[in-house]
Amino acid sequence: MTNTSAPQHDIDSPEQLARRRHGQSVLSRIDGHAGEAVIDSLADINPALGHHVAAFGFGDIYDRPGLDPRSRQLVTLGSLIALGGCEPQLKVHIGAALNVGISREEITEVILHAACYCGFPRAVNATFVAREVFTERDTAPAN
Repeated sequence: MTNTSAPQHDIDSPEQLARRRHGQSVLSRIDGHAGEAVIDSLADINPALGHHVAAFGFGDIYDRPGLDPRSRQLVTLGSLIALGGCEPQLKVHIGAALNVGISREEITEVILHAACYCGFPRAVNATFVAREVFTERDTAPAN
């Protein structure tokens, strides 16, 4: 039996909506449309997951003081490379890294550095993702 009235399950209360809006604002600032697309893609199948990614991941954690967005993205890239199998998320966060001022050279250096700790297959896969993001950026129409 599912208790949908328990506070931790209520994602639509005014307090939770405010948390989600704040998290979505942070997500949009960092990831732009790519982050919004991830949250939107969850709406029909798992809206609670989308809520928690936005409210907790970006509103509560990403927006904390102590690390700037640049540092957070470097940590995120290293973590996703280490996990492996996270290429769609890595693609979004490589774009976010570029958005917060991390250079392409720094991104490829992170990937090279991760090879020592995570292995070459994960670094190679991350490099292919980086190439895809860089190419998309190079061929995107100017705004």
